[in-house]
Amino acid sequence: MLEHLRTDEGTIAYDVSGDGPLVVLAHGMGDSRHAYRFIVPELVAAGYRVANVDIRGCGDSSTDWTSYQRADIARDLVAVVRHLGGPAVIVGQSISGGAATIAAADAPDVVAGIVELAPFTRKQALDLGSLLRNRRHRTGTFQLAKVMASGSLAGWLAYLDIAVPTKPVDWTEERARIESTLRQPERMAVLRAMTKTSPADAGARLPDVRCPVLVIEGSDDPDWAVPRAEGERVLADLPDGLGELAVIDGAGHYPHTETPTDVLALVIPFLGRTLAPVGGHRG
Repeated sequence: MLEHLRTDEGTIAYDVSGDGPLVVLAHGMGDSRHAYRFIVPELVAAGYRVANVDIRGCGDSSTDWTSYQRADIARDLVAVVRHLGGPAVIVGQSISGGAATIAAADAPDVVAGIVELAPFTRKQALDLGSLLRNRRHRTGTFQLAKVMASGSLAGWLAYLDIAVPTKPVDWTEERARIESTLRQPERMAVLRAMTKTSPADAGARLPDVRCPVLVIEGSDDPDWAVPRAEGERVLADLPDGLGELAVIDGAGHYPHTETPTDVLALVIPFLGRTLAPVGGHRG
């Protein structure tokens, strides 16, 4: 059932399923909680209470926010955890991976662990050599630049076609749903604003994280010339021993929709090591 959490800045939409330790899911820019449609039922079956969040400006959340930085999204996620009663593990994809980092650093009392899926968690440097050598990386970066510069819906859809190399079974319908949503000017304005944010605020907080961190990359993610190397850089900026990295072969920027079985095989054991059992069973 859809619920809403009112904050001083706007309204965050989320739904809650299952019983047990709390897991909070946060999607990437231009998307909604529907991105986790293959993940939620399996986490519930494994014995978890799952809060699936529409981050600010997306899905059924309000659009009248003044800022879309990772620190802002982190504040919303911590508010959801506190409202529902933590501790929780936060699973964040792309921009929300960086937000999960900040949430963990800011609220160690309620954030027991974080999973970062294809995260933008560090300040990025333009590497012209990599762009020239790697066609997938070059093409994806070009399409994102079009979205940033002009709010191009065609650019975003072209980016998705590259960023989702392994198409889920419902991709035609899912792509149409995303397109329909982003034809709303206020939703596209949110996406464009998010493309202009910097992950530097999240990267600065990596040394402050004190909970376990699982970073999951897709080997064919067009956002980086070498996705594994980006994941390794995230781990290197964390305190020693906190982070672990997994790379899913053939997945792009959306491993939770492309290869959900592989993601679950990594996430469920991580949850079992990180959250204290409260009923249910472990998968």
